[in-house]
Amino acid sequence: MKIKLLFAITIFGNVVFGQTKIKKIDKLLDSLFMQQKFNGNILIAEKGKVIYSRSYGLANETTKEKLIQKSIFELASCSKQFTAMAVVILNEKKKLNFDDKISKYIPELSDYGGISIRNLLHHTGGLPDYMMLMDTVWDKSKIATNKDIIEFFSKYKPKTLFVPNSKHEYSNTGYAILATVIERVSGQTYAEFLKEQIFEPLKMKNSFVYNRRLSPKNIKKYAFGYLFIKSLNKYLLPDDYEKTKMVYWLDGVVGDGTVNSTVTDLLKWDRALYSTKLISKESIQEIFANGILNDGSIGKHGFGWRILDTKEFGRIAKHSGGWPGYMTYIERNIDTDKTIIILQNHYNVTIPADEIRNILYNIGK
Repeated sequence: MKIKLLFAITIFGNVVFGQTKIKKIDKLLDSLFMQQKFNGNILIAEKGKVIYSRSYGLANETTKEKLIQKSIFELASCSKQFTAMAVVILNEKKKLNFDDKISKYIPELSDYGGISIRNLLHHTGGLPDYMMLMDTVWDKSKIATNKDIIEFFSKYKPKTLFVPNSKHEYSNTGYAILATVIERVSGQTYAEFLKEQIFEPLKMKNSFVYNRRLSPKNIKKYAFGYLFIKSLNKYLLPDDYEKTKMVYWLDGVVGDGTVNSTVTDLLKWDRALYSTKLISKESIQEIFANGILNDGSIGKHGFGWRILDTKEFGRIAKHSGGWPGYMTYIERNIDTDKTIIILQNHYNVTIPADEIRNILYNIGK
């Protein structure tokens, strides 16, 4: 009888604690939404079970269509984890090796022969930022693609920032080049490879690579990304604001962005990373292992993920994304199997990941 009573008290306590956490998260997000600091979808899961999901705001400022859990968002730099997975799949198929030099597959980049695929995955390649470089010479009436980035580096030969693997510096250029490696090795487009090798096997039916300006489509439940312009006191598409016109002329580049998805599809992705549906257990471990620099120091990234070992929360793999109109975030606590997915279609917002994590672990008030 005492055991049954203790069990009942424990269950009741867990339910109350769970409800308390939900109320705290509600209060946090409601406040941010009222301050115009949150507009999007959030999903939180524990061991794959959804414990919290809500949608705040509009998917379309013109039609006033509201966001729903199946709304589709541009992931921005959260796309990089899919680029990394594609490279790992090709490695398992013995189509490439992580330590191959990028010039093996892209001979146009022979001047960067010391840089390996592993370097690009770990953000230790030292390549300068293609966006800043091309901004000075590119004809903004045209949409650039990965081919144009390769041609730019081949023609102008900008110097590397450091010796490969001597430092760590986050690199969009590296992941754009990895997309070209994927295409040349597989014989498929980047979009086709991700669809066939990742999205379809995981039944991620609302996930795809999308270049909205280069190849516009009519997509249902699409969350258009907006900027709030204070001087005009209204929301604009980044295409209509002079300072964010890069969304047009960089729209053809893949690998560092352009994957689109939903919070529910991303939970399927999260669950697959605890399984061997796509790759072996050994390869998954390599994805979530920090790179090691030439001097023996530990880098900040695994393959497509920022890796943190914390005293309070254990081992965390996370990544954020930011592109005019979108702010995104995915966090996976590998030790406790807690997942936080935040997709927002406003740019002038905050990502309350730290606050939510503290609530989940009952830290602070």
